[in-house]
Amino acid sequence: MVTRPKIRLLRYLIPVIIVLALLFCFRRCDNQQKQPLPPRDYADIIREGVLRVATEYNSISFYVDGDTVAGFNYELIQAFGRDKGLRVDISPYMSFEDRLRGLSEDRYDVIAYGILATSKLKDSLLLTSPIVLNKQVLVQRKATVENDSLYIRSQLDLAQKTLHVIKGSPSILRIQNLGNEIGDTIYIKEIEKYGPEQLISLVAHGDIDYAVCDESIAQAAADSLPQIDINTAISFTQFYSWAVSKQSPVLLDSLNAWLDRFQKEEEYQKIYKKYYDKK
Repeated sequence: MVTRPKIRLLRYLIPVIIVLALLFCFRRCDNQQKQPLPPRDYADIIREGVLRVATEYNSISFYVDGDTVAGFNYELIQAFGRDKGLRVDISPYMSFEDRLRGLSEDRYDVIAYGILATSKLKDSLLLTSPIVLNKQVLVQRKATVENDSLYIRSQLDLAQKTLHVIKGSPSILRIQNLGNEIGDTIYIKEIEKYGPEQLISLVAHGDIDYAVCDESIAQAAADSLPQIDINTAISFTQFYSWAVSKQSPVLLDSLNAWLDRFQKEEEYQKIYKKYYDKK
């Protein structure tokens, strides 16, 4: 026979047990969602029929203008998907580190954005054949007076200056090496929540003094921001590539074979001139 105290105790215990059970289920589901997806290579992508791509949102790589989606990397990866019978799902990220993290967690198959081949990135990624030539440039405001103390006239003037870059950008290593070359410290401030075009805008409007970004993006921004100066190179002109996971060597081979063929075709020349050769 169940006594009244036991009944009363059960009334309290049952809700507690239910709540604990629900918490256990939620935590289990949450842990399952956080687990990385299994690595995919080309055969898995073909089987699903979907290529998952990460890129950067800017006026060169990928952007939306009204009801039109455009961009150099957007058009190029769409052409690859079309030729291979794949639907391309593109996710734009402002953060370079977010793109790398998404690839390492197998949420994306390709980073379709120009990546400079540093030794660190080569250790963690597989890089495609070169996509474009580009270089890093200093973005600053034009001199307002003859002896403007803020205006950088040569790389030597960068000593003790603070340059703003996207967090995790490969340009950080180049700036550090440049500091060694000029024999003085160049300070670096990494910005996480903005992309290169936002940094350029901050320079143009006087919120920060210096930023470093790709020359192609800086040139596009200079058309609408005539107060900026982008004439000081930070790096030499170098090849930039796309990236895939170390777990996707067959995908890398497929991309390289396709790029080798496609870059010789008229369609590629039209896409390239549209974004990189507007003269």
